[in-house]
Amino acid sequence: MTKFPPLVIPDTLAAGPGPGNTDPRVLAAFNNSGIADHMHPDVVRGMQESKVMLRELFGTKNTYTYGIAGTGWSGLDSLHSAIQPGDKVVAFNNGTFSGIDCHTIRMKASMPDDFAADPMHPKPANVAVIEVAHGTSVTGQMVDEALAGSGAMWAAMTHWETGSGRINDIQGFSDACVKHGVMGLVDSVSSLGIEDFNTDDYPGVVGWASCPQKGVLALPLTYAPVTFTDAYINVVAKRGCANFVNHPILNARHWSIVDGEDVATAGYHQTHSCYAVASFHEALRIILEYGRSKKAADYAFHESVLTEAVTAMGCKVTSNMTSLVVLNLPEALAGREKELVQDCRAAGFGIWPTLSEPVQIRIGILNQLSEDAISDIVGRFADAMKDKGAGDIDKNAILAQVKLRFNNVK
Repeated sequence: MTKFPPLVIPDTLAAGPGPGNTDPRVLAAFNNSGIADHMHPDVVRGMQESKVMLRELFGTKNTYTYGIAGTGWSGLDSLHSAIQPGDKVVAFNNGTFSGIDCHTIRMKASMPDDFAADPMHPKPANVAVIEVAHGTSVTGQMVDEALAGSGAMWAAMTHWETGSGRINDIQGFSDACVKHGVMGLVDSVSSLGIEDFNTDDYPGVVGWASCPQKGVLALPLTYAPVTFTDAYINVVAKRGCANFVNHPILNARHWSIVDGEDVATAGYHQTHSCYAVASFHEALRIILEYGRSKKAADYAFHESVLTEAVTAMGCKVTSNMTSLVVLNLPEALAGREKELVQDCRAAGFGIWPTLSEPVQIRIGILNQLSEDAISDIVGRFADAMKDKGAGDIDKNAILAQVKLRFNNVK
């Protein structure tokens, strides 16, 4: 047989759009979990308590609020599974990940003839994808105009688009959905646990899906949080959906949700890892102990410090998210974005380029809410810029300004 040496993966500074560096408490909860089957009373209790904490995190009273086993894409698959072939959908694309959402929606809404014409990239006439320029936010006016007279059953939008670092207008989206009688579906992968919002404040949105690895800061392969209103659940209950593993109603049985009610016992749906339950439970405890509003304010402050620092290096920031800075390099380094990112990653500094054109650099601060962390990121990025020939950067002066910003809030 082919023999390989043991796999050793070193620590890196995860300074991209996600996943973020995992809290030691989450890792400890994973490592300290005993070996137990997925129906063990303590495993079920962990899921029941996580369900309650998720409702607080989402800011909702929705009974159908729980986690889909897997990554964020698993949660989004569950969210979009209510869409059936032939349904009219209006979806908004302003970056890489909203673009993949749109691709998913086209697949869900396609008829056999649509697949026959293009099996991997069907383009059903019943799905209207509104293309919004890279680096531009989706506005309520855009949504209102697109839904007017569309006859759509569903509308879909990403709340925070990490592909371009833009926050889209969730209030305007909800208002337009209510106005035009459309059911809204929202990808909240990059906003949950970072922005302080209550999903119940947006009645036009009937379903939300997030992920474990960004604002929640659990391990990536744990649970993708979802929350569904009664209106959404009623559609699935009436029409069904072509999904079993990530079925919005059937999956909830294992989280002790049956017929729209919390129940005392769990029903089997799929095998759940006790390690995943323990670490996810701890991640939720950490974020709620921290406080939603405090975390949102801290992200906003730390992002402002990082933005000020990279701007002083001659970069132009085009994003408005508080967990991610998306920037253009100075003119002298334009075109060398991927090269700079590769060098940083080789040195254990995990920043990212954008995954679609135009190529920009993305620096994230997930779980990096401290003076030492921001100073480390700024220092590493300044060194990388100087190594590429940006010799006019005064690293010491920039770090002194970072320190001053933190001293002013102490």
